[in-house]
Formats: sequence, structure tokens, C-alpha cells
Amino acid sequence: MTGNDGVGNDLRMLPEQMLALAQQTAELLVRRIENMPGEGAWAGEFRRDLEDQLMKPPPEESRSASQVIEEAANEILPIALSLDHPRCFGFIPSQPTWPSVLADFMVAGFNINQSSWLISSGPSQLELVVVDWFRRWIGYPEGAGGVLTSGGSAANLDGLVAAREAAIDPERGVLYMSEQSHSALVKAARIMGIGPERIRMIPTDRYFRMDMDALVETVAKDRAAGFSPMALCANAGTSNCGAVDPLEEMADYCEAQDIWLHVDAAHGGFLLVTEEGREIMSGIERADSIVLDAHKWFFQPYEVGGLMVKDLRTLECAFAGKCDILQDTIWGANHPNFSDRGLQLSRSVRALKIWMSVQTFGMAAFRRVQSSGMALAHRIEEYVEESAVLEMLAPAALGIACFRINPADADLDNHVLETINRNVLARVFWEDHAFISSTRLRGALALRMCVINYTTTWNEVHETLEIISKFGKESLIRDLSPH
Repeated sequence: MTGNDGVGNDLRMLPEQMLALAQQTAELLVRRIENMPGEGAWAGEFRRDLEDQLMKPPPEESRSASQVIEEAANEILPIALSLDHPRCFGFIPSQPTWPSVLADFMVAGFNINQSSWLISSGPSQLELVVVDWFRRWIGYPEGAGGVLTSGGSAANLDGLVAAREAAIDPERGVLYMSEQSHSALVKAARIMGIGPERIRMIPTDRYFRMDMDALVETVAKDRAAGFSPMALCANAGTSNCGAVDPLEEMADYCEAQDIWLHVDAAHGGFLLVTEEGREIMSGIERADSIVLDAHKWFFQPYEVGGLMVKDLRTLECAFAGKCDILQDTIWGANHPNFSDRGLQLSRSVRALKIWMSVQTFGMAAFRRVQSSGMALAHRIEEYVEESAVLEMLAPAALGIACFRINPADADLDNHVLETINRNVLARVFWEDHAFISSTRLRGALALRMCVINYTTTWNEVHETLEIISKFGKESLIRDLSPH
């Protein structure tokens, strides 16, 4: 290609040029996927170096589009955590299916704004199909529904707004959540104007599930003080350790107390398609609203989350509104505008990647790889329990295992344990191909491995555990030896 891949001085390209660039891009992506296991999971750079490389004024004249693609693929995008690497166990990884990647490419090319039925009938119907899949997997009744969102943060905000609009006394409304709840819930409350004085962080039991006795006592005190309990936020898979709150008991309590039950299942929700997941999250179908994230356990590219509500009218009452410029979008009964179900007006087509993935592989394949990921986390737990230097800090749950270096016979104080485990975390970060992250459980630093990637095998997990154990033993010798 020449230095000017466009036609004349405008933004158009010839069809053969467009196809060539698309082919080049696809080859780069496939090559990345094939080469990834032999490379490290993380590559980062300091801001000063990246500014020197990238902080330049925009070019006035055109460049070779082929060279621009190569620059992006080789010098920008790789400087990041490869969340789809088979040894990426940090945070909550994401490994998208190839059909879902192609779906996002198609969505960008068709350039559809899926805000209303008038301008996106086909994609809107497809979202109705995918949302109904979610309804069935949850066990929601007819009349339930929802909307696809950018992720769990937006879905939590939409759900809590619906709860507020349904509340009897929103001005005195109080939100209840676990001390293990995701920060997205607190952020949603802040956006809604609910200050810290109306947020209650309920303690958890030994398994990091909400303490129901503490909840009951807190709600009673609030009612006596003139507050109005607005919503109880339950966890169906905490990001810290995968804990699932006692959903059946919470549903019983909320029904008796007339409190909205909101379940943050961004991490674990899609495991409902498995037998183990349905058993662990029994009672979730009784919630008023449920948050899901398909770019986690349903193997989709960022961004696609979702909010489901038991009664679709509660969502539309919160978000539907009139606007003169949108008066032409009214199509008639039973033709929904998804902008009436959430905070976004302009919105991308998110359902296509889920639909294409399921159509290509079938649900049996999704169930197998989800079950495999959960089984690998249980094998981590078995390894740790058999180890002489490692200690579990929470039961393995929904693909997450939290543990630390702490030999049973060493009798180490918290300061020493903190130092040793931080050293191990840093060495894995800098010296190994794998990537793990950390969290805190009961104040203790935990090494945390999350296994979601469908390309991850026990070999990758086992080798990472062996490295952690090796670094732990070396750190114990160094830090505990007399100086």
C-alpha cells in the first residue's frame, strides 16, 4: 500500500483496500492468540516512557493504514495485562470466544444505535431473545425482563434506581449490603445521591456470607429511627472470594419486610446454566433485580453486562420518558425501546456476540468449560490443603481460590506474614509468566487465583502453584533466618 490508503483527501477507502486491512487485522489477532501461551501474561510500562512514545500531535497528512495497524498491534495494545492468557489468574479474567470477537467487528461495521425499535428492529428483537434466555436460566416468570449494559457497574446502578423508584419513602431510604460487596454498589449509591449515612455495611460469617442476625438487628434499629429500608444487596459470587450470600433466607426476609432484593451476580450469575451453579445460587430467582456480566463466566469481550428484573414494569417506570426529538420512535404496543430500560440512549448492539457464541458452540459446551473452571479452583484448594507452606483463607468458590504462605508449624505474626506474601506476589509479578492478584480477607493479605479461562488447564494452574510455593519457601528462609 502507498502512504495514502484513502481515496483523494477524504475518509473513504476502496473495497480491496478495506478487505486487505481486515485480513491483516484478523491475522494479527489470530497470531496473538496462537503465540500467547509462550509469552508472559502481563506487560506494562511506566507512564513517562509511554508519553515519550505516544504523546505526539495528530498528523496533518495521511499515513499508511497498514503501518498504523501494525503500530497499534505491536507497540500499544500488548502493553497491558492479557486477560485471556491461560496463566492470567488475577482479578476476574476474560477469555472471549472467537465468534463473539467477530460479532463486535460486525456490530461496529453495521454501526447501529440500538436505542429504539424504529432504528434497530432486528437487533432489538435479538436482545429480547437473549434476555429471555437469561430469564429462563435464572428461573424468572413470564413478565420478567431486562436490558444489556456495559457491565456490572451500570447494571447495579440501573437496578438500584429501579429499587428507589419503587420505594415507599426514597428520601429516607437505606441500602444494605455486605462488607464483601463490590465497590460498584457504593458508587451507584453515591451517583443516586445516597450518602454514607444511608448505607449499611453488614458483617459476614466465617464463609464471608452476609450475617443475617446482624442484618435483622440493623434493619430493626433503622425502622425505629425513622428510616425506610429500601433495598438489600446480596452477593452471588463476591469478587474477593466467590462467596454467595444465603439467598433463600434473604428472599424470605425481604418478602416479610417488603424490601427490594437486589442480587449482584456479576461474577457468578452465568454459572446458573450448570447444575452446581443452580444449587449454589438457589433462591436467586426470587430476587427483584439481578446483575449479570457476560464478559466473565460467559466468555464475551468487553463490554457486556446485564440487568434482569422480576417485573419489567419496575424498570420501565424508572427510565421511560418523553422527548420531542424521539417522538417518531414510538412503534406501538409490544415494540420496546431499550432506552426505556436503562440509563443509555445511544447504545451498541450487545446481544449479537452472545447469540453468535451460543449458536456456534451450543450450551453444552458452555456448561462443560464453566464446570471445568470451577473444578480447577477446587483442585487449587486440594493442593493448598496438602501443602506444607500454604493455607486456605476461604473455601474455593465459583472459580476463585484465596490462600497465603503460612506454614502451620511456623507460628508467624501478621506483620511477618504480610511481608512474606507481598514478596511472593511481587516475585510472581516480575519473574514468572503467570499473573495473580491479591485481596484482603478479615484483614489478612490473600494471594488470589481466579480460574475462568477455557484454555487454562491443570498444568498451567499447577505450575503456578509450584512457583508460588517455591517463592514462599525461599522467602521464609530469607525473612526468618537470623541476620
